[in-house]
Amino acid sequence: MNLLITICARGGSKGIPGKNIKPLNGKPLLHYTFNRAFEFAKLYDADIQLSTDDNKIIKSAEAINYKTDYLRPKNLATDKAGKIDVIKHAFKYAEGINNKRYDYLLDLDVTSPLRTINDLKGAFEKLKRDKNALNIFSVNHASKNPYFNMVEEKDANGYVELVKSVGDVKARQEAPIVYDMNASFYFFTREYLEGNYKTSVTDRSLAYVMKHISFDLDHPVDFTMMEIMLREDLLDIEI
Repeated sequence: MNLLITICARGGSKGIPGKNIKPLNGKPLLHYTFNRAFEFAKLYDADIQLSTDDNKIIKSAEAINYKTDYLRPKNLATDKAGKIDVIKHAFKYAEGINNKRYDYLLDLDVTSPLRTINDLKGAFEKLKRDKNALNIFSVNHASKNPYFNMVEEKDANGYVELVKSVGDVKARQEAPIVYDMNASFYFFTREYLEGNYKTSVTDRSLAYVMKHISFDLDHPVDFTMMEIMLREDLLDIEI
């Protein structure tokens, strides 16, 4: 069984300029994900492939002894490029350069680093046990529920209705359980990568529920919150 780990880190960022290598509690954000990738790669004898269009990000990876000659094509380096297309391109490159046929791919998102080695192991084993599943991704229990307390506009007058409806639900505890995709990690099978899928949610997708906090660093306030949590040792996990 061959496993590839991809780390996709584009140079441009509108929300937090240069966020992929921005220092977080004294260490570039990128390094948190690489350190977890190194740890997981040792367990499964996996290869790691960085996908970036930015030489500064390549230099940051070299500082922790990772080197690559791969540069993401310009058409995949815009904020409109789909993540799945980016992953598939890196996947094909890695197979060629390493002369391997990968059975699985793990993508680790740099901007959502709150993941543990046990999260990755648990999700990977769950995917391997289900021979029909195409992929698995990390989630958290949602704070809001579209069956109970999420609404959307239904007409031009601005009147709203529940996003989803199921019977006579009067309490959130009665509503179906829903999850937030936290973008921390995604495992894909080769079947998925060879298919014509454009999103990570398919009719054969699994979810791995994290029991600890996880969130994406999209805005400056997210970065500040994460830094305070790390500095004050407020997290219940180590990253």
